Amino acid sequence: QVQLVESGGGLVQAGGSLRLSCAASGVTFSRHIMGWYRQAPGKGRELVATITSGGNTNYADSVKGRFTISRDNAKNTVYLQMNSLKPEDTAVYYCSAKRVLSTAYWGQGTQVTVSS
Repeated sequence: QVQLVESGGGLVQAGGSLRLSCAASGVTFSRHIMGWYRQAPGKGRELVATITSGGNTNYADSVKGRFTISRDNAKNTVYLQMNSLKPEDTAVYYCSAKRVLSTAYWGQGTQVTVSS
């Protein structure tokens, strides 16, 4: 059974930092593209960042230069370091795991709230 468990969310002031973690089980972690997505109230889910098994990364323009995605294949964990947080970063953040031509797996989400 595949499980993705996010942690590290919380309340932070604008300009602050948080690090999200996502621990995966039940998947061959090193073969999956791992990603972070977010959904703000009243909006659709949007891509934040992805990282391939080889370490290639992709970021949404809105977070480039502020967020960093990384992975530790030995720990089956993907991270999202978020710096210089803005109120508009407030959302539920979801972890995903996907292989090419396969359905993505999703975590339950973790709330990030940035106060102004």
